[in-house]
Amino acid sequence: MTAVLDRTAPAAAPETAWGAFRRRFATQRLALVMAGLLAVLVVIAVLAPWITPLDPNAQTLLDRLAPPSARHWLGADDLGRDVASRLIVATRVTIYASALATAVSMAIGLPFGLLAGYLRGWTDAVLSRVADALMAIPPLLFAMAIVAVLGRGVTNAMIAIGIVTAPRFYRMARGVALVIRQETYIEAARSIGCPTGRIVRTHVLPNMASPLIVQVSITMGFAILFEAGLSFLGLGVQPPDASWGSMLQRSTQFAGAAPLLVLLPGIAILLTVLALNTVGDAVRDSVGRENRRLV
Repeated sequence: MTAVLDRTAPAAAPETAWGAFRRRFATQRLALVMAGLLAVLVVIAVLAPWITPLDPNAQTLLDRLAPPSARHWLGADDLGRDVASRLIVATRVTIYASALATAVSMAIGLPFGLLAGYLRGWTDAVLSRVADALMAIPPLLFAMAIVAVLGRGVTNAMIAIGIVTAPRFYRMARGVALVIRQETYIEAARSIGCPTGRIVRTHVLPNMASPLIVQVSITMGFAILFEAGLSFLGLGVQPPDASWGSMLQRSTQFAGAAPLLVLLPGIAILLTVLALNTVGDAVRDSVGRENRRLV
C-alpha cells in the first residue's frame, strides 16, 4: 500500500506594516523619481564644501557674466563667481532653512493643536482664536515684522517662517484630535483611568501620521518659497552667502544678458517644492488607514 502523505503548505507570514508601505510606495513611479531627487539634494547639501568645483565666493571680474565653459560649468554671475558652486552651497542653505522652519512650526503648532482638540472647552476656544488671529495676518508681512525685531539672517528668517506657519500644524492636529477622541478605544482608555498624556502619546499621535507627513512636506515647500521671498527682499541670507532666493534677486537685473542666472535657481526652487509635495502625497497614500483596509 502506498501511504498518502498530507503535506500542507506552511501559511505565508503576514505582511508587516513596513513591507506594506514599501509595496504601495513602489507602485508610484513619479514619487520614486521625486524621492530620488530629494535624496540627491540632501547628499549635495551634506557634501557641498567638498564637491564645489570653485570657491563660491571668489570674485573674478574678468569672468563677469561668462557663459558656460570648462571652467564655469553653468557660467558666472555679475561678479565673476561660479554659478554651479553657488547653486551647490545654496542647496545646503535651502535644506537647512526648510528643516528649521518646519521644526519650529511643528514644535509650536502640534502640541497646542493636540491639547485644543482633545481637551475642548475653554482651552480649544482660546487657542483657536489665537490661531485664527495669526492666520488673518498676511504671512509675508508678519514674517518681515518678526525679522525686523530679531534681525536679518537665515536663522531668524526661518524662525519667523516657523511662527507664521505654526497655525497650519495647529489646525491639522486639532482636527485629527477631534475625530480620534470620539473613537471607542479612546473611551475605553479613559474608562480604565488612563492618563490624558498617555492617551495622547500612545493613541492620538500614532493615528495622525498620514496627515502629519503631508503637512510636513507642504510646510517644507512653503518654507523654501518663503525663504526665497525673504532673501529676494534682502531679509534672509546675507551676502556673500548664497541661497536660491538671493541668487534670483541679484540675477533679475541681468536676465537679458545671462538668462541662466534667473532660470537655474528658479528651476531648483520649482523642482524641490514639486518633489516635496509629490513625495508627501505618495507617503500619505501609502500609510493611510483607508489603504490598510484594502490590504
